[in-house]
Amino acid sequence: MESFVLGCGGMMPLPGRHLTSVLLRREGELFLFDCGESTQVSLKKLNLKWKKISTIFISHTHADHVTGLPGLLMLSSQVEREEPLTIIGPPRIAEYIEVNRKALEMYINYEIKVIEIEDPYTEQVVMEGEGFRVRSFPLRHSRVCVGYTLEENDRPGVFFPEKAKELGVPVGPMWSQLQKGKTVELEDGTTVEPVQVMGTARRGRKFSFVTDTSYHDSIPPQVSGSDLLICEAMFDSSLADSAKEKKHLTAEQAGKIAREAGGVKRMGLIHFSPRYTNRELSVIKEEARAVFPEAFLCRDQMEITIPNEE
Repeated sequence: MESFVLGCGGMMPLPGRHLTSVLLRREGELFLFDCGESTQVSLKKLNLKWKKISTIFISHTHADHVTGLPGLLMLSSQVEREEPLTIIGPPRIAEYIEVNRKALEMYINYEIKVIEIEDPYTEQVVMEGEGFRVRSFPLRHSRVCVGYTLEENDRPGVFFPEKAKELGVPVGPMWSQLQKGKTVELEDGTTVEPVQVMGTARRGRKFSFVTDTSYHDSIPPQVSGSDLLICEAMFDSSLADSAKEKKHLTAEQAGKIAREAGGVKRMGLIHFSPRYTNRELSVIKEEARAVFPEAFLCRDQMEITIPNEE
């Protein structure tokens, strides 16, 4: 699994800092989280196949998180696309897409499925796929806003061929069945259970996306155990009052979320205020690291690998 930061800025794009957008690639399938202005630029620079984006998850309908959508929707009509594009988000995302389609007279030659989260104030599963699920959970912003987690199912433990041979299981389909968790029966009527030839199950990976929000103690449990948490850190602590008023996170609060969540391996900081130059962002990084040492600054076109546990 890999995560690609397409834009790490908030409010307005800057040279070298596009607006918030993160792509997640899992088993060849692409998922986009928010679609800020200039998302297409980073996709092109990273040579990512945008037509393979199957689902777009929108946190909320503030402009700096959705202004890249119209261009991406029109671009997808310039390539052969047979699979539908699913867009999931809070109320009014369907209205935003429909208004833009009409006003821009978009030529769309593929199916767009828009799913609005009916109750964005409640944690819920918004998508299930083969071996994973995506949940939304409420955030606290000036507009209805949700965070997301993509969680994989646990993977089977390591298969031990020597044990299978010792138990008389012939090489072939039975080995595959055992690895899939199925009991097999040998010719003499003996049954062999997966637990006899498999190691303990291995935890699936977890990716979390949190932006924009003020701090609330309901957030850490949602992102607990994340292999990668992408989290807003819009201001440093000297602007805590402004963060509270605008319902955003400081770097210190982002670190607090990761620390209190427990089990978070790494946290990428994102959605920086345009008031900070790239050099000044070191203040954001250091304040977050003082609370959660595994925090780092996201940069446009950054690739982050999320490996499986061995």
